[in-house]
Amino acid sequence: MSAPSDLSSKLDEASAAYEEFASRGLSLDITRGKPAPEQLDLAAGLLTAVSGDDFRSPGGVDTRNYGGLDGLIELREIFAPLLKVPADQLLAGGNASLTFMAQALTFALMHGTAVDDRPWGQGPHKLLCPVPGYDRHFTLAESLGFELLTIPMDDEGPIISEAQRLAEDPAVKGMWLVPMYSNPTGITVTEARARELAAMPTAAPDFTLLWDNAYGVHHLREDHPDNLDILSLCAEAGHPERAWVFASTSKITHAGAGVSFFAGGPATVDWMRANLGKVAIGPDKINQLRHVRFFSDSAGVEAHMRKHAEIVAPKFDAVLKALEDGLGAEELAQWTSPDGGYFITLTTMEGIADRVVKLAGEAGVKLTPAGATHPYGLDPHNNIIRIAPTMPTLDEVELAAQGLVACVRLASYEKLLAG
Repeated sequence: MSAPSDLSSKLDEASAAYEEFASRGLSLDITRGKPAPEQLDLAAGLLTAVSGDDFRSPGGVDTRNYGGLDGLIELREIFAPLLKVPADQLLAGGNASLTFMAQALTFALMHGTAVDDRPWGQGPHKLLCPVPGYDRHFTLAESLGFELLTIPMDDEGPIISEAQRLAEDPAVKGMWLVPMYSNPTGITVTEARARELAAMPTAAPDFTLLWDNAYGVHHLREDHPDNLDILSLCAEAGHPERAWVFASTSKITHAGAGVSFFAGGPATVDWMRANLGKVAIGPDKINQLRHVRFFSDSAGVEAHMRKHAEIVAPKFDAVLKALEDGLGAEELAQWTSPDGGYFITLTTMEGIADRVVKLAGEAGVKLTPAGATHPYGLDPHNNIIRIAPTMPTLDEVELAAQGLVACVRLASYEKLLAG
């Protein structure tokens, strides 16, 4: 450990650097994983893909009218191979996969599942939450009355021993998962870990993997992992209805006008369809037809995502370079280096994440609140910060990363000097 005089000198340097950055009067926001306008422009062709009397799907469906609860088959056939699910076990809906999640959980609370018709809401109901994780998963489940139990993760996914221990409680009904480029760490669940999760003994007969494949095609590098066929893995393990798969085009085309997807085992899809039929008549098929015409096929989606990577990857690289240049030599923090998705996770010294966020906000760099990556907003170590570099311009990302480094250095040396 450095002598107090050395630490004092470094704190003075960090404080001066921070004050210089704060004096610039910047206003930068790296809080949420939104696509940049340039990414949205890539899908401008959607807006003219359907016009006039050209409203029928390739199969002859009049997309202006009621019906078609499953969504257009042509769209499902485009995305089924990308998501590694059968097209006849894939439903296509509106613009938000979060809506499918809310509907599925609500149906389970009220009516039970395809495996067990006892409503989850009739007794205690809990969900396992790998951390760091996605704040919207946590707030949705909390709003529905679930008790949230945290599960640590390693480089392969949720720690299976801890998950299995907690799943001995019959009130534990499922587990959230972002299997590809997890929000916010960028971890991709390995096939070996997925097999363990598919086969894991649980007290609840209808224990469910809430498999949110939000970033399944959001690769930053040419070499990348492939999506797992979780439905087949669950079927092979004797639990064909264990996984509920969610996905959307929200960060592929237009975030406010995309298409969402739900998939599951055969009985689960029948269960979801039967419940949806009581609350919906059909999705926006005109928008689904736009997507069919815009992409044409699965290869069209993959080509489109390579254009996204050309915009997004330099921003990730800029953040990673700033962190390495500013923090690496003194090992003041650690961070993830994901190959896809929308986030970088920064792990600071214990107990200072909220201080870093506060300093950043006062210096004109808005960060996601400390604790947002954990259920109830409570990070017990107060050391995780989610970085979302996609929305700002590259120049703004570079500035925001410089400011973040200045904040981490200042907060770290404050802590070190305080002993």
